[in-house]
Amino acid sequence: METFSHDGLTFAVRDTAVCADSRRASGSAADGVGAPDGEPVVLLHGFPQTSLAWSAVTERLVRAGRRCLAPDLRGYSPGARPSGRTAYRLDVMTGDVLALLDAAGLDRAHVVGHDWGGGLAWAVATAHPERVARLTVLSTPHPAAMGWAMRHGTQRLKSWYMAAFQLPMLPEALLGPALRRFGMRGLGLAPEHERAYVATLTEPGALTGAINWYRALATSAPDGVEPLPRRRISVPTTYVWGRRDAYLGRAAAEKTEEFIDAAYRFIELDADHWLPEKHPDEVADAILQPLGDAS
Repeated sequence: METFSHDGLTFAVRDTAVCADSRRASGSAADGVGAPDGEPVVLLHGFPQTSLAWSAVTERLVRAGRRCLAPDLRGYSPGARPSGRTAYRLDVMTGDVLALLDAAGLDRAHVVGHDWGGGLAWAVATAHPERVARLTVLSTPHPAAMGWAMRHGTQRLKSWYMAAFQLPMLPEALLGPALRRFGMRGLGLAPEHERAYVATLTEPGALTGAINWYRALATSAPDGVEPLPRRRISVPTTYVWGRRDAYLGRAAAEKTEEFIDAAYRFIELDADHWLPEKHPDEVADAILQPLGDAS
């Protein structure tokens, strides 16, 4: 599968799996790290990434017998760049993930998300736990923990850019030329990731779409945190956080556990924010390691 559709939009998706014959030849079907048929894994990227962020993680997961589905999300897929900010609310975009599962013929999957993809993963697990076999979130704390940290700690200072992105047109006017001239050198990403992300965000409508994820917050939450149903997370959950993350602090990371009513594991890495690209082995290990009653 290369694309799927939802809400009149068309999304690109990287659908990667090892064939049964290769799995038997490599022995990975019997290596003790997964379901016999290969538990499907949905990988949701963040800002300013694309599905390429998961390339090294996917290689490890496929060797372990998993089918990996990594979509380019709203704003990033050329056929999925609506202009209005309300189209980027998390409660709207959960439908994109469900449509991906439906198109792939899956009742449920292990849902993994990083950065804004992590926010979307929390939303899917909250609103549709029956479609989530397990949840793994990288960097992004539970939204209620994030809201608490915005009011009680230094998180609001770390998230200053979220307020700046609420301005109309100005972020695009500043970031567009900067991306074309300087790329993303300050993030410390590998050249192949930097080039790919810059190429996508400089396409028509892409930067506005990506920033609209932030602008959508103001359509429903006065304190700048997207509200989700108050139901607690009911699926087995792994949360991975880098202690050197410049954007998401320890207070929200440690408080996340309070909002999980299922098997839970917190993994702290000596890492910055860019976990899929810079720490793919640790991320893959977190995804593959059994957790409580996870399937």
